[in-house]
Amino acid sequence: MRIHIIAIGGAVMHQLAIALHRAGHIISGSDDEIFNPAKDNLKKYNLLPDKIGFSSDNILPDIDLVISGMHAKGDNPELSKAKDLGIKILSLPEFIYEHSKNKLRIVIGGSHGKTTVTGMIMHVFKHLNMSFDYLVGSKVNGFEYNVRLSNEAPIIVIEGDEYLASAELPIPKFIIYKPNIGIINGIDWDHANVFPTLEIYLEQFKNFAQIIPSDGSLFAVDEPLVHNVLDNASLNVSPKYYSTFPYLVDNGIFYLNYLGKLFPLQVFGKHNMQNIAAAHCVCEYMGIDTKDFCEAMMSYKSAEKRLEKLYENDKLIVFRDFAHAPSKVRATINAVRERYPDRQLISVFELHTYSSLNKNFIPQYRNTLMKSDVPIVFYSKHALALKQLPDLSLDDVRIAFDDPHLLVTTDINEIQKFIYENVKFPAVILLMSSGNFDNWQLNVDELLI
Repeated sequence: MRIHIIAIGGAVMHQLAIALHRAGHIISGSDDEIFNPAKDNLKKYNLLPDKIGFSSDNILPDIDLVISGMHAKGDNPELSKAKDLGIKILSLPEFIYEHSKNKLRIVIGGSHGKTTVTGMIMHVFKHLNMSFDYLVGSKVNGFEYNVRLSNEAPIIVIEGDEYLASAELPIPKFIIYKPNIGIINGIDWDHANVFPTLEIYLEQFKNFAQIIPSDGSLFAVDEPLVHNVLDNASLNVSPKYYSTFPYLVDNGIFYLNYLGKLFPLQVFGKHNMQNIAAAHCVCEYMGIDTKDFCEAMMSYKSAEKRLEKLYENDKLIVFRDFAHAPSKVRATINAVRERYPDRQLISVFELHTYSSLNKNFIPQYRNTLMKSDVPIVFYSKHALALKQLPDLSLDDVRIAFDDPHLLVTTDINEIQKFIYENVKFPAVILLMSSGNFDNWQLNVDELLI
């Protein structure tokens, strides 16, 4: 097929483009901005658009299918041209569902931990030589691609985002996937630009739970807000609740504790023990022995930008994490503080999402950085303009976070200077963003001089 992908530069969209290209389809695409790693990945397969931007000229009559991302607005000229020509248009989740409607669909939902839980399940399945397809939002260690689509695999593991499918189809992605097995790994209000109240946000998870069929299974974290949602839903199956997998910590190392036998892990933090419990529920449902599961988890490493270690020596450790919603920021900081209680903790957080740049939503971040010794918040004026959001003042952010030690800046160069002036070794620097800090890179050598 000849397939055109609108918003091809997205984290998952560009990986879908590569997967379809490798499957033999003819792929073209467009976007108004493309950053690395998507840019280099697309260039490697000769899929990088010649020009940046959307144009009706990109839509030709011989295109069989257009796949549209959420980044493509309703007035996108390529969407309009495709409609005029009668070309079939699908959102990403619609395309994935069409591919997998005869497979067992495992969909991992929740406000946080989706990528990690998905990656853990993928890791165990691969460790046990199981045949499966997958769709995950970030690169998982041991997997070259974020997307695998095949004809033969009987299972697909899908990271199920609650965000909307596309401008043309304003329905949460995880609804469109029609899960056979579903996970709700925590609920904490997010995506305020499309779910303006907590009540509306909760309704999406209720709808997700209600579409699990009677011959399927629903696993949910044992938290009050999740119970509140599910207790008021008309479910086809009774939810099975989990908390954290039994574990202990010794000298900073986290161990799974199964029947008295300890399995050392390469990940850490209480939130990851919850993620492991979620992955275990699915694996146990699939008939995998718990001992085999624990042995597989010993070799699991964090997915890209999920507490990913960038640098380490005796004086300094640097992590980066995708944390952006308030609960994610808090959980990530808590995990690092628990793992390194005696080191100075410098947290650098970028406000990048629509919600986090919304003046009315930012108070949700109050006290999220309090366990940091040196808290820093950065946001880009360019991101505000690109998202067509109102201006945001430094005072708005300071007041919302309510932290007297907080540095708030829109000058990316100020971050390095502030860290240099305040670092006290041994230290941990935690970089948190769903963006890329305007392409800024921490200069570790300067800090260690």
